[in-house]
Amino acid sequence: MPANTKYLNPSFWSRFSKITAAIVGGFMVSILFHLAIASWFDHVNVIITSTYSSLILWVGLMIVAFLAKSGWKIWGIYLLASIILSIIMFYGKALNPLV
Repeated sequence: MPANTKYLNPSFWSRFSKITAAIVGGFMVSILFHLAIASWFDHVNVIITSTYSSLILWVGLMIVAFLAKSGWKIWGIYLLASIILSIIMFYGKALNPLV
């Protein structure tokens, strides 16, 4: 049974923004989240744990991106989250250096 056409979005850019936000944006947020945690806590344990938890988080962020109405809004949310996580990672490295 084919999908109902009223639920399909005919715009190429809307579909493209959702797909790229799901794949690239979700991966970016997932990795930056684990790097931010690793800069504040024991980095060895976080990196070992992140092999599985980053994949689970990435899939969750993909689902969120496809459930959203607008792909550009999800891109904005993912970029804002990436900037915040990058700032957290920067201060974590400055206050808790590895060496």
